Amino acid sequence: MKRYILFNPLSGRGKSEEDSELLAKYYGGEAELLDITGIEDYSAFFSELKEEDTVIICGGDGTLNRFVNNTEGIDIRCRIFYHACGTGNDFLHDISDGEAGDPIDVTKYLIGLPTVKVKGKTYRFLNNVGFGIDGYCCEVGDRLKTESDKPVNYTAIAIKGLLFHYKPTGATVTIDGVTYRYENVWLAPTMKGRFYGGGMMPTPEQDRKSADGELSVMLMFCKSKIKTLAVFPSIFKGEHVKHEKMVAVHKGKSIKVVFDRPAAVQIDGETVLDVTEYEAFAGEATETDATVRNGYDTALI
Repeated sequence: MKRYILFNPLSGRGKSEEDSELLAKYYGGEAELLDITGIEDYSAFFSELKEEDTVIICGGDGTLNRFVNNTEGIDIRCRIFYHACGTGNDFLHDISDGEAGDPIDVTKYLIGLPTVKVKGKTYRFLNNVGFGIDGYCCEVGDRLKTESDKPVNYTAIAIKGLLFHYKPTGATVTIDGVTYRYENVWLAPTMKGRFYGGGMMPTPEQDRKSADGELSVMLMFCKSKIKTLAVFPSIFKGEHVKHEKMVAVHKGKSIKVVFDRPAAVQIDGETVLDVTEYEAFAGEATETDATVRNGYDTALI
């Protein structure tokens, strides 16, 4: 058996590369360290691996998102492990206690993922699709990263956006053929997991392990900036859903959100600009608590 450690040098402000080097030293000669951004042909890469080999991905939510999209349709016969080295680590938070430690077997979580169609392209996603001020925060954050090496404070961006820069818009939402209309929409994320944005919990009842595989979409809508700002912090504990006059949650397998004006969309933290609508589809429901792929158990390596 051989271990392949794939790290993203851009993830976690260099933490990914540092952690991957420590893992490589720990595993000694049995581990091969590779820059994931340098893999141009995943099909060729996995064709050389044996079933008993393991791949460890070191990075954040965005790294995992790019991995599942770059490997779509490829027959991966070995197990995939994940070592969280990002800044938000919402996926890790959702499947564990949130504390980064030993690599976790995520093979079962990468099967039957939902998809989202944005501007004519289809992407798989692990955690969420964010539309509204969350997409705006990623847009601003991406720009700040090009201007400075300092950590990006997304909470500060959100607060400034609520008060000054971001303007809410009307939205039409269709869930499994049933259409709803909302005005003054600030947020409209569709969730596979519970967390996004570094710990926010827009749909606290969402369960990525549910047998029906349904997704949840949350709408936060309010004309008043001050009232929205007052309620917004409660999203970190999932208590915002108590404000039924300005928060709505729907569940379904097909979710389409159309904004009255273009806005940024973020898919597991990856930004797409000038979007007027997205359509998300639940993946095939899988028994995620059962052993999957090649009969291996899910014990830590």
